[in-house]
Amino acid sequence: MLAAFTFNTAENLPVGLLELISESLRVSVSAVGLLVTGYGVTVAIASLPLAHVMRAVPRRHVLTGLLAALVVSSLVAALATSYWLLLVARLLTALAQALFWAVMGPVAVGLFVPAVRGRVVAALSVAGSLALVLGVPAGTWLGQQSNWEVPVALLAALGLISLVTIAVLLPTSRPEKEPAAYAASPDGRRFGLVLATGPLSAAGAFTGYTYLVKFLGDVSGFSPSAVSALFVVFGVACLAGVSITGVVLDRFPQSALTTAVATQAVGMLGLYAAGNHAVAAVVFLALMGGALGPVFMITQNEMLRCAPGRTDMALAANSGAYNAGIAVGAALGGLVLPIADVRGTFLAGGLLTAGSCAVLLGGRLLPGQDR
Repeated sequence: MLAAFTFNTAENLPVGLLELISESLRVSVSAVGLLVTGYGVTVAIASLPLAHVMRAVPRRHVLTGLLAALVVSSLVAALATSYWLLLVARLLTALAQALFWAVMGPVAVGLFVPAVRGRVVAALSVAGSLALVLGVPAGTWLGQQSNWEVPVALLAALGLISLVTIAVLLPTSRPEKEPAAYAASPDGRRFGLVLATGPLSAAGAFTGYTYLVKFLGDVSGFSPSAVSALFVVFGVACLAGVSITGVVLDRFPQSALTTAVATQAVGMLGLYAAGNHAVAAVVFLALMGGALGPVFMITQNEMLRCAPGRTDMALAANSGAYNAGIAVGAALGGLVLPIADVRGTFLAGGLLTAGSCAVLLGGRLLPGQDR
């Protein structure tokens, strides 16, 4: 959980430090933004190939190496005196994270009996969500009180704690012999359905979410300080959604995914239709936030349940596809924005999400697995 928190904080921390990094390294804010975009693209491209290359290496060794890469890359980033060195350090962190999400799930859930594995996935997702609610805001504040290098260096310290713990305590075993190396109920049809639903839902979410600040200011009429507070509301809703979903995930895994995607669609379409009213905007924003975190968590859990082959390869495919969906959504929003203004981005994103829900419902007829 600490490693998941650290990786997710590392991924998103530049968002809160944009201006500080820009001024320090004398580059544009948009160039600093590429530190986040390039990170996501790297994860999307590298997840499956890295999982394939490392498929036979014991997971204790893999996780130790990935956390070592996180520590080294964070230190290099904190000491970087040029934009290009910082970018290289970020891409190294992204490569480590790309494989981390594929390996972490089977290792963690394999330590528990199958009946509670959904709750284990939820615990890991709660830690990842805390990065947005706690890690990035805290890192932003720390950077403002000192300089941007301090919170980046702190990530190395957190990664080192995880590295030592895993290196000392995690058993060493061959990947194919681990309890969760293969799914409990392999189902190629369900696997393909979930693999299509996740990135389509992500594309829908980020078509609008990328321009949420502009929407809340221009359409809903909130002040900049209120917009900052609403981002906290969004993050808390995301954390609450993950926590609540984790409680029921083992009992209703398929219903959980349908519910989360449908809730995201309602939140986005509600923002489009009624986002010019402040109270309605807050309600639908909370609905969108409450669904966004659970969608990825549930798709990861489904990979562990229905993957037709090795679960680590399925998780890598799902993570890569989801990150690709995020990139496509952000790009689509950029295309829609000048044509249909910022409200149009939420309409397009809501319709994409509704399409994702329709795909899921269309292939839902799997007898005897859920109610």
